[in-house]
Amino acid sequence: MLQGGMRTAAMARTINCNIRTVRHLRQHNRETGQTADRPRSGRPCVTTPAQDRYSRTSHLRDRYRMATTTARVTPAMHNSSISAQTVRNRLREAGLRACRPVVRQVLTRHHRQQRCLWAQTHRRWTRQDWQKVLRLH
Repeated sequence: MLQGGMRTAAMARTINCNIRTVRHLRQHNRETGQTADRPRSGRPCVTTPAQDRYSRTSHLRDRYRMATTTARVTPAMHNSSISAQTVRNRLREAGLRACRPVVRQVLTRHHRQQRCLWAQTHRRWTRQDWQKVLRLH
């Protein structure tokens, strides 16, 4: 657009960004011949691309797999193990999500017996009996 003779302000309005951004990109293009962003320093990735692919494909095969399971079984190449949070981060980068386990109380035999007993004792209750307890109108 800029090489076609479009003014900097018009281009900034067209792509909906600040005029300084367009000026900076134009100057960077003159100096280097490209507008690509420069690489930045940062913490290096703990996982290799192969480990990322492994976690991605394992979650695509099993949608209900937890990140902790994937972290535990991922083959370690450069490091001894990876954390579940790292797996979650890599899945999020790939547009996937790890499954969260359902947390609920385990029903024991005693719980089932008590539930069955309650159901048997209340089986013949009428609507009037339930209205006394639930205050239905």
